Amino acid sequence: MAYDNELVFEKELISVLSQYGWEKEVIKNPTEEDLLKNWANILFTNNREIDRLNSQPLTDSEMQQILEQIKSLRTPLKLNGFINGKTVSIKRDNPNDKLHYGKEISLKIYDRMEIAAGSSKYQIVSQPKFKSQGILNDRRGDLLLLINGMPVIHIELKKSGIPVSQAANQIEKYSREGTFRGIFSLIQIFVAMNPEESVYFSNPGEDNKFNPNFYFHWADFNNEPINDWKEVTAKLLSIPMAHQLIGFYTVADNTDGLLKVMRSYQYYAAYAISDKVSKTDWSAKNNLGGYIWHTTGSGKTMTSFKSAQLIATSKDADKVIFLVDRIELGTQSLSEYKNFANENEDVQATENTNVLVTKLKSTDPANTLIVTSIQKMSRISEDEEGLKAKDIELMKSKRIVFIVDEAHRSTFGEMLYTIKKTFPQAIFFGFTGTPIHKENERNDSTTADIFGNELHRYSIADGIRDKNVLGFDPYKVLTYKDIDLRKIVALEKAKSSSEAEAIADSDKSAKYYEYINSVPMAGYHDNNGNYIKGIEDYIPSSQYDNLKHHQMVVEDILSNWTTLSRNSKFHAIFATSSIKEAIEYYRLFKTQGPTLKVACLFDPSIDNNGGTAFKEEGLVELLEDYNARYGMSYNLGNWDMYKKNVASRLAHKEPYINLEKTPEKQIDLLIVVDQMLTGFDSKWINTLYADKVLKYEHVIQAFSRTNRLFGPDKPFGTVKYYRKPHTMEKNIEIAIKLYSGDRPLGLFVPKIKDNLNRMNVIYKEIENLFKVRETTDFTKLPEDPATKAKFSKLFRQLNESLEAAKIQGFKWEDVEEVDFLIEEELEIKFGENDYLTLALRYKELPTSEKTKSDDVPYEIDGYLTEINTGLIDTNYMNSKFDKYLKALNSGNLEDQEKTLNELHSTFATLTQDEQKYASIFLRDIERGDATIVEGKSLRDYITEYQVKAKNDQISKCAILFSLDESKLRQFLSIKVTMDSINEFGRFDDLKNTVDIVKARQYFEAKEKNKLTIPKVHMRVDEFLRKFIYEGGFEIKLPAEPSEN
Repeated sequence: MAYDNELVFEKELISVLSQYGWEKEVIKNPTEEDLLKNWANILFTNNREIDRLNSQPLTDSEMQQILEQIKSLRTPLKLNGFINGKTVSIKRDNPNDKLHYGKEISLKIYDRMEIAAGSSKYQIVSQPKFKSQGILNDRRGDLLLLINGMPVIHIELKKSGIPVSQAANQIEKYSREGTFRGIFSLIQIFVAMNPEESVYFSNPGEDNKFNPNFYFHWADFNNEPINDWKEVTAKLLSIPMAHQLIGFYTVADNTDGLLKVMRSYQYYAAYAISDKVSKTDWSAKNNLGGYIWHTTGSGKTMTSFKSAQLIATSKDADKVIFLVDRIELGTQSLSEYKNFANENEDVQATENTNVLVTKLKSTDPANTLIVTSIQKMSRISEDEEGLKAKDIELMKSKRIVFIVDEAHRSTFGEMLYTIKKTFPQAIFFGFTGTPIHKENERNDSTTADIFGNELHRYSIADGIRDKNVLGFDPYKVLTYKDIDLRKIVALEKAKSSSEAEAIADSDKSAKYYEYINSVPMAGYHDNNGNYIKGIEDYIPSSQYDNLKHHQMVVEDILSNWTTLSRNSKFHAIFATSSIKEAIEYYRLFKTQGPTLKVACLFDPSIDNNGGTAFKEEGLVELLEDYNARYGMSYNLGNWDMYKKNVASRLAHKEPYINLEKTPEKQIDLLIVVDQMLTGFDSKWINTLYADKVLKYEHVIQAFSRTNRLFGPDKPFGTVKYYRKPHTMEKNIEIAIKLYSGDRPLGLFVPKIKDNLNRMNVIYKEIENLFKVRETTDFTKLPEDPATKAKFSKLFRQLNESLEAAKIQGFKWEDVEEVDFLIEEELEIKFGENDYLTLALRYKELPTSEKTKSDDVPYEIDGYLTEINTGLIDTNYMNSKFDKYLKALNSGNLEDQEKTLNELHSTFATLTQDEQKYASIFLRDIERGDATIVEGKSLRDYITEYQVKAKNDQISKCAILFSLDESKLRQFLSIKVTMDSINEFGRFDDLKNTVDIVKARQYFEAKEKNKLTIPKVHMRVDEFLRKFIYEGGFEIKLPAEPSEN
């Protein structure tokens, strides 16, 4: 059902909320003071017993003590710990409480385990009043949801037809203005909703940016998005779900200081595991818990941690043990788990097996959550020397839950078997983005055989569809022509030393041409499951393990480096087939690409299987180079520290959080063999180069190093593969089919040909929107709001395809000759000037709707409004201006009209403001009021008129309010935002120079109404902010200012 009135929609939502556990009595239009009183009353009701409030209500100053604690914590992340800390302490100052007067007492505020029962109270607040900061107007929200008096969920509504992004933008605006302070800083979750769509997201706080990449749609168990507002309300905002959302499904992540909220698929997975544990028969043996199939990059670590936290909190198990590979333990996993933990929770590391045994035997609740490696855990067994039988029995007697990260990896060896044998009554859960199936089983085992049934699935296709991860743009690069490889194999099979010899003999000729013409390049399985070899199956590895192939690979990487890396903004991983080749490639890059910052990572252990000298020399060389470049001091003895440093640089993690600001410290390309191709996350990696043949789960894992979300500069992950490219292409098809959950659409992004064609189609649609009497007119936006909405959508689509095409090799200077990019004829229907002209019109969209509300009925992407349109070529416009001047001097009226019309047609490349002054200038020429100076272009005259007008506007404003003109001019000379306008108190300084008497006269005359001094200050604030943000504007003076 559509709603054309926001208040009617709000009323309906309140009605539905009251059907799902929220109180029917609504708190209407409260101030912060009203909400504090409401909270005080609830605290009194829940704490009136003798050892707490002793039946004496809270005083205003006692509530102020609580508010001061909230203000000191300030950030949503820390306040999440406050809310979930169960209690708050105050010092009693109510003289009627003689038992506790002057003493500290503890008050219950919220218990996440006490859902829809006991002291939990769920209230709806309609139209809360937000006190503005400074002298801005006060704000009103739409709905607040209170749990035990605390505002924890804020809902902003829009009527049908207004994009949900506008509601999200309004929330962001409120936050930027300092609205969510005091009691409102307790808000944990925001919901932006219209009748057709809803998104929810955690409160990032005033110190952090709102990121639309983390605005989530709720979905059902099968990951189908839920859009209908009633269903969203029932599934997400109902009780007990809303209570659990705050208590269990938010994560205070200390890694980046942000509060995070779980996506729907994470919730279903964590709930499935905790539910399974609660029903476990601990007397049974070989308990199979199940496995979670969540694609790489979807937040598996957070989900696994939250699962463990739920189990530990519920007391359904004595120990929850995260098992990870020892390699990952040294890079990311342990620190992530520790950063997810609340202040009152401990995540225990295990330095060695003895420490692990001690923590397993411990009854201390602090030792419930343990992170250790599968290697360390497997050493605890009845056969291990030094372990006493009673220690083993004590550990066995505990209810132990094992959560295995990256369950497709090290779990398939003897180690997991040993752990299961030692702890037969434990229950095991696996997390993986690429479970092992029958098609790629190891040791006759699949993930289901080892862990049990699939508990929840969120495939890579789901992740790409939901924009939680990026799609891929893969390319096979042939370093050998197919026909050359076919000839090598055909001659070998024909047992001939030359083509002439093979063709001369009929038997040899038949065999020769079979491999030349009939045998496919890549092998395949026939209908009976038999493998039929292809040409590449007969090619020996030596064909690729040689200098010629290596040089061609390095040349390809270097020739496209600037384009793919966005001028080294992003990093890349290069997977090679062996340690020997990794070292050889490393040395090639040093000689062929000396400016590229290359590092290398592989297993450093030295064995006695030959080639040790080459490997050791390579290890020493790459460490010495690394130390020299980055000022480090690594050696073979602390290789793990070197690896951790490499990982931190690639991920821009501590101590390299702002590494992009010091590019000399970053790594451009990391060469690996197997390491870092699974389990390593960095949004700064956008390209994978592979000179090795990957299969099944290894394909998805390696590709997924490139698909973390970043922003407009990274629309997809690029993959280029070189070795046995046809076989790799076939392997990719098989892997995608296996791991896409039977929904492979969207995994691969459109190629450059498709993107260029799409650009043409979209541009044609945009042209039609701007047609006036069969003529395309880009000089101004269409009048109709629906047409503008369509243009907004189309321009965003045009930009998406353009950005993708640029990464794939398109350049504006090639617009006339794109055939070489796609190897077929194609004409781009527009040029860079046309695109930048449309960008100008897009920038004008936010101010084109003259409505009283802030709502604009279409999506606006902020980054698109920052496109540099100063690059527009004005030579064409200036040439038309010269032609017009000649016609003017000739006196030929027909020529004058014709050239003037031609000149006006070029005005689309100007902003609306520039068009206005261009027209004024041309009218001055026609009247003879303008002096033409040789060598001056039309652009020069426009700028001159703009500057003069701007100076007049500034002077007029200064005179009007008797303010400091120099201070105002300084503001107009720099770019300021809402966040930066009052840096160092400069805006306050400007306002302090205003003559308030003159300002009062102006505003009273304008509004035809008497104003109080505080209201005059508000008008001045609003006026000057608008003047500065818009770069000045024409000021209309009232005809007769009123007398004071």
